[in-house]
Amino acid sequence: MIEIAGRIVEHDWHVVVYFEAADLPELIDFFTALPTTVVVDHMGRPDVAKPVDGPEFSRFLKFMDDYENVWCKATCPERLSVSGPPALNGEQHAYRDVVPFARKVVEEFPDRVLWGTDWPHPNLKGHMPDDGLLVDFIPEIATAPDLQEQLLVDNPMRLYWPDEKRG
Repeated sequence: MIEIAGRIVEHDWHVVVYFEAADLPELIDFFTALPTTVVVDHMGRPDVAKPVDGPEFSRFLKFMDDYENVWCKATCPERLSVSGPPALNGEQHAYRDVVPFARKVVEEFPDRVLWGTDWPHPNLKGHMPDDGLLVDFIPEIATAPDLQEQLLVDNPMRLYWPDEKRG
């Protein structure tokens, strides 16, 4: 991957990495050796049954804080949630247990966070999510219009279409 990252860096491309939160300590040296932007899938898969201010998620936030080339996808609450969607948990809003984690990333790193649905939801073993509920998740994690603009417009434009390519 380091060799490939060395080849793509000249094209302003990035690398997307997927890992379980518990594995981050042993992967940091590898990720920081990549010469490209590194986009972490699903917020590094935090265990949302643990506190948002606990050591595991704090380690992830420190990783993002220490390395400005690290971005994050605040995606897939359906994969991270313990409580599940409203029909399963009796709540009005979906995936409430994931909200504090995603909101923390959006608020602390508003210029390096992306959102998406992960459609068509590959390899999903649980319920098939309602993409409308995933869209409803946006104002729960990006609570102000300017944060929503960054999450949905500004950040994807900077990552996928840097200024010099917009022409």
